Amino acid sequence: MFWIVLLIVLGAIFLMAELVLLPGVSIGGILALVCDVAAAYFAFAWYGSTAGWIAIGAIFVVAVVVTIFSLRAKTWQKLSLRQQITSSSMDTPQDHNVKVGDRGVAVTRLAPMGKVEIAGHTFEAKSATELIDQQSEIEVTGFENFNIIVKKIK
Repeated sequence: MFWIVLLIVLGAIFLMAELVLLPGVSIGGILALVCDVAAAYFAFAWYGSTAGWIAIGAIFVVAVVVTIFSLRAKTWQKLSLRQQITSSSMDTPQDHNVKVGDRGVAVTRLAPMGKVEIAGHTFEAKSATELIDQQSEIEVTGFENFNIIVKKIK
């Protein structure tokens, strides 16, 4: 009887691991199924049909309880990250008060991406229409993610 109970408990642990730790991998689910089928087989083989059906009922009840416990909101709250990432890997042009209409100089050639200097700060920029040579005067026409959209001043 000890081995049957142990297999049912192992099946429950593997099922919980599948639902909480390894969703979609199926390793925990397959191991849970193997443990539960083995427990039912041994119950039928060693103790007869009554014990076998009791074992199947116990496996079903344990599986339902584990599934409900694993899918509750409180379980997921304990496992989920509650902090929000509010920083970025680089400054945005808006951090330095760069606005549409500001003027600067192309530090590198913009073909179509390159570096520009506006108000003493260097930024990644994208040419809106054409290739812009190094040291050309540019004007800000818009923003796209962390990039500034610029055009050459003629």
